[in-house]
Amino acid sequence: MSTTSLTKLLADIASCTVCAEHLPHGVRPVVQAAESARIVIIGQAPGRRVHESGIPWDDPSGKTLRDWLGLSDDQFYDPGTVALVPMGFCYPGSAPSGDKPPRPECAPLWHEPLLGQLPSDRLEVIIGTYAQKRYVENRAKTLTETVANWASYLPAQIVLPHPSPRNRHWLTKNPWFEAETLPAFRHRIGELIAAL
Repeated sequence: MSTTSLTKLLADIASCTVCAEHLPHGVRPVVQAAESARIVIIGQAPGRRVHESGIPWDDPSGKTLRDWLGLSDDQFYDPGTVALVPMGFCYPGSAPSGDKPPRPECAPLWHEPLLGQLPSDRLEVIIGTYAQKRYVENRAKTLTETVANWASYLPAQIVLPHPSPRNRHWLTKNPWFEAETLPAFRHRIGELIAAL
């Protein structure tokens, strides 16, 4: 498909109201993509701060994610380098233990046509349980076990827990993640950036 088709697709996503009745804070799809993006980050759904700003990962989780991947703000927010494709494009609202799950309508409706516009030799960064359930083949029973098996998914995929500050306890319980896993992920990201 052409760039014009991708432009139209992104415009269609921006005007989508399929699950409007389920969004207590209204519709505001947040996505970033261009045909040349060889790094595709598939996360959960925008939080309240991202909903307000309209900028993907514009919150403490985003800062942590950029640190984890070794990407500068300029690299991260360059759609020609990085596509940002959440499982749910709109903020689903809050629940007692955090945000509600991403709306289930988005991924089946939009992901296939959107990902079909991106390079086939892309690196997919798969964040959290919802994205892993949809996109990680041969994943383990738990997120921790899947992330611990990270080397088996390279070079095509990077699997991550959610970088939310709420997951600090997970990082403390799994020191191997910062000691061994993140350096390997940064190396893989660096290879792609160097090839641009």
